[in-house]
Amino acid sequence: MQEPSADALLDTLRGACGAEHVLVGDDVSARATHFWNPAPLSARAVVRPGSTAETAAVLAACHAAGQSVVTHGGVTGLAGGDTSTDDDVVVSLERMRDIEHVDPTGRTITVGAGCVLERVQAAAREAGLQFGLDLGARGSCTIGGNIATNAGGLSVLRYGMMREQVLGLEAVLADGTVVSSMNRMLKNNAGYDLRQLFVGSEGTLGIVTRAVLRLRAPTPSAQTALVAFERFGQVTALLAHVDGALNGTLNACEVIWNRFYRLNTDPANEGHGAAPLERDHPIYAIVESRGADPDRDAETFARALETAMERELVTDAVIARSGRERAGIWHLREHIDIALRHEPVFTYDVSLPIVDMGTYLAEVERAVLARWPDGVLYAYGHLADGNLHLLVAPRPMPAAGDAGGDGPADVPADEPTASDIEAWHRASDEIVFAPLEPLGGSVSAEHGIGLAKKAHLPRSRGPEEIALMRALKATLDPGGILNPGKVV
Repeated sequence: MQEPSADALLDTLRGACGAEHVLVGDDVSARATHFWNPAPLSARAVVRPGSTAETAAVLAACHAAGQSVVTHGGVTGLAGGDTSTDDDVVVSLERMRDIEHVDPTGRTITVGAGCVLERVQAAAREAGLQFGLDLGARGSCTIGGNIATNAGGLSVLRYGMMREQVLGLEAVLADGTVVSSMNRMLKNNAGYDLRQLFVGSEGTLGIVTRAVLRLRAPTPSAQTALVAFERFGQVTALLAHVDGALNGTLNACEVIWNRFYRLNTDPANEGHGAAPLERDHPIYAIVESRGADPDRDAETFARALETAMERELVTDAVIARSGRERAGIWHLREHIDIALRHEPVFTYDVSLPIVDMGTYLAEVERAVLARWPDGVLYAYGHLADGNLHLLVAPRPMPAAGDAGGDGPADVPADEPTASDIEAWHRASDEIVFAPLEPLGGSVSAEHGIGLAKKAHLPRSRGPEEIALMRALKATLDPGGILNPGKVV
């Protein structure tokens, strides 16, 4: 069968979605490549279906033409899963953002995959409930992207990953087949749980178009503290203490190492936050509980921290007394923009046993400084679920503070070439990923594999697992058109 021409394919896509929803030429390049990358987007076309049926028609046409497809949600991912070229058709779910139904009794919400996370959170609050997922990109990331990457975020300790929030979903396979399993029940053991094929598959097995999400009882009372430590052993001891002392209300325990804290509290850096505690402690953590009784919750929280101080589990602590103070504390954890001003900077999200975090980070920092004497390692993450975020910068920050955030930087005059940066990136990957293998760690805790970590997947998955992944890909996408070359 003769393949249709590119123009014929675009005409078919226009017929499926409407001409105004098939963008080409300048309308494509006017869009940014990524949330953090304003470079013009590269794609043959951007198609914006408005329903599952339109998405099915788009994929059926692309499948018949052998046309590669890249899915876009909020384009906030960090693994390169949404990377496209001039040869790809980008399918953007931005029009599929409806909140279709909220069921307060069954505690579910049904939404389109293009719905922004923050809107889901707001709709849940309006219904007297809450959604269990929360992350810093809440104002831009989409539910479809959260599902595709099995997002984690700030409340994994209490509510689990995105996988735990999805009761049902609707997805379109590569050939346009619609698989609809819009289950609204907590318990359903009728055969294989097909929805889980698509959670965390990064758009390589199908495009999620709608979802039924689980809602939870509201926890309007938030008790938040910033605490400081002199050694990592205190951190793990505090986690064990507060997990028991807070009667199941511990919502987050986020760890921040000194360099990142100093960077984000340095007055010389635009966008910095205030320093609620002195800036010379080796490690800090944000501890937060959430409940429904403000007075009782506050008393329990304060008592847990007092006991921690008495037992010398923490060196210093401050409790937020207002919403503004709470936001200021969280700003120190969520604001990574300052660190991203390094040129270049390589970002990672890894997971490993909590008990090994201290020695792992020390090993990584030694290797970074051995490779780049002026290099910087920033570290922070979701301590309670074993997830660390690392940023490796081979050079000091231009026109800003030094590695500790104090004083002007001494940036080398010779700018690195693209090949230099590529070599640095390979070296950084080896430094970060190699020590994970003997620990049984993962090269991706929550951001997925995409293109950026594809070569390192065997560090965390065995050959039999990877073979099964490839078999699933070949079965559901035999033409290899969905996010080609990514994950496996």
